[in-house]
Formats: sequence, structure tokens, C-alpha cells
Amino acid sequence: MHTWIDGELLADPEAPVVPVTDHGFTVGDGVFEAVKVVDGQPFALGLHLDRLVRSAEGLGLATPDLDAVRAGVRAVLGAEHLPLGRLRVTLTAGSAPLGSGRSGGAPRLAVVAVPMAPTPDVTTVATVPWPRNERGATAGLKTTSYAENVIALAEAQRRGASEAIFANTRGHLCEGTGTNVFYVVDGELRTPSLASGCLAGVTRGLVLDWVGGREVDEPIEVVAEATEVFLVSTTRDVQAVSSWDDRALPAPGPVTWDAQETWKRREPEMLGR
Repeated sequence: MHTWIDGELLADPEAPVVPVTDHGFTVGDGVFEAVKVVDGQPFALGLHLDRLVRSAEGLGLATPDLDAVRAGVRAVLGAEHLPLGRLRVTLTAGSAPLGSGRSGGAPRLAVVAVPMAPTPDVTTVATVPWPRNERGATAGLKTTSYAENVIALAEAQRRGASEAIFANTRGHLCEGTGTNVFYVVDGELRTPSLASGCLAGVTRGLVLDWVGGREVDEPIEVVAEATEVFLVSTTRDVQAVSSWDDRALPAPGPVTWDAQETWKRREPEMLGR
């Protein structure tokens, strides 16, 4: 793993460089982006940085210096060639008192890159009982406050699944802990709208552009009618779902297979961009 933080590439990536007073460490006051790396190149970096800015502004943080972020990306990717990897950009509010209030000091910016194993083409999911709050202050923002996701994912894994799926407070299908959900009903590809509270996933947006699909908010029970389901995310790409709770699904079905093939064909367009 290689680490760049506040302009410096660390010789020892395990070195303790973030103080215990960092507001991202103490209360999760930060935002981040996870970016896939293919053959040493970041995938759709520009789209991820656009979202980093939206998340920072939504959280009330200073707008990140994107030139500095790109310098950090070049530094960590130049330190080691990654055939397949995960790049993470994290921006926190910086040091602050040990409470919810911010100090108004300088933000802290870190970039790390690690190797990543290929994700399986097929997975299983489980519905969890805790709702996403589509009206919450952080709805739709990619923040470092991930405790809710940690709990939900642990529950899904306890039930033998690799991802947990949330409804929102209205009972509508929303998203996974780190994924967006697509499903097929009556031959139509659908996905929850951003009004559901789901994250505006970069992969989600590209699938809508490249494959199509209708954004619609429906009760989560609609999945009982779905003939196909797939997940999308930065690290999963387009991943077929073979079972949802106790319901078996074709994986991949024809719509999912088409989406996977389209993704493989068009993915190179976004490398290094």
C-alpha cells in the first residue's frame, strides 16, 4: 500500500500521521471516493472527483483542491504498478475539538492505493431491517460515517450474502451498503431514483448512459416480481444476483448479461479520465 497525505508520499505507509484529534477519526466528519485502478490507470477519476466535491460541499467542508488530489493520485499510482487495484481519496475536516463542533482549521487530504482481487461475476444479497433515511442531512453523500453500513453488511454476511440491501423510510427500494441496485420487471430494466436517498453511483450513471433503464421508486416488495437483479459499484462493475434472501434468480439473465458485456466493451473509454 502507498499513501500520500497533505502533499507528502510516505516512505512508510503504516506510519502514524493522522492525529487522534482529526474530526474524520473522532466523529466521521469526512468524505471519500473509491476508484478502481486497471493496468495502473484510474477508472472515471473525473466523475469520482466531481462527486467528491458534491459530497464535501454537502457536508459543509471546504471544496477540495482537485489539483492536489490528482497529484496524490499520480504519486501513489507511480509508486507501484497495479494491474487491478482500489484507490481511495479521503477528505476530512481536519483537527477539531473532541465533539461535534469543527475548529475551522485546515482540512486533511489523503490518497491510498492497494491491490484488489477480481470480484466474482455472481453474488447473493439479503434485505436488512434498518432503513435508509432519504431525508437525512447526509442522504446521497459519500461520507466516512459508515457504521450503519458495517452493521448491515455484517448481518448480510451472517446470512451468507455478500451485500445488504436497504429500503428507505417510505419502504421503497433504496441501495446496498456500497452498491446500487438494478432489477428487471416485465422486461424493463429499473433502478431507484436519487430521490430514494441512494448514492449517485458513478457506475450507476454509466450503466444508465450505456445500457439504459428507468429510474423509479417502488416498494421494496417489487423485487418479488423481478426476473433479474444485478448490483453495480466501482469494485463490482456489473454483478449478477443469484439469490435475494431465499429467492433464486437467474444469474446472469439476458438483460444482466447484456449489461455486463456492454460494460466490458466500453470500460476502456473511461480509463485515465
